[in-house]
Amino acid sequence: MILRVEFQFTAAHRLPYYEGPCFHTHGHNYKLLVFAEGPVDPKTGLSIDFLEVKKLVQEHVLRDIDHNDLNQVLDNPTAENVVMWMWDRLEPRLPGLKEMQLYETNDSAVIYRGEPLGENGSN
Repeated sequence: MILRVEFQFTAAHRLPYYEGPCFHTHGHNYKLLVFAEGPVDPKTGLSIDFLEVKKLVQEHVLRDIDHNDLNQVLDNPTAENVVMWMWDRLEPRLPGLKEMQLYETNDSAVIYRGEPLGENGSN
């Protein structure tokens, strides 16, 4: 069973290594989708408790970035780097974490499944 929980937060950032409009400080109303997979417990009928996922994301991710400047948390807060930072904070605490989708705008998002970046990057 795959569980999906949606979160919304607001944050500012600038992309210091980008030559374009996002070099300047600006903000987004982000949407975060968290997917976790696990078997359904026959006793409770639940795979993962929605409330537990909400608590973990609030405590270990949103508390540090909601209504904040992402450059205070990450050197280069691209959507890609932000979602990898989120994954690194959640994965040890949320068994079955399968995928995270981070939307900067309604039509622009990154999807991360915990995969390594390749020879020039790290996560």
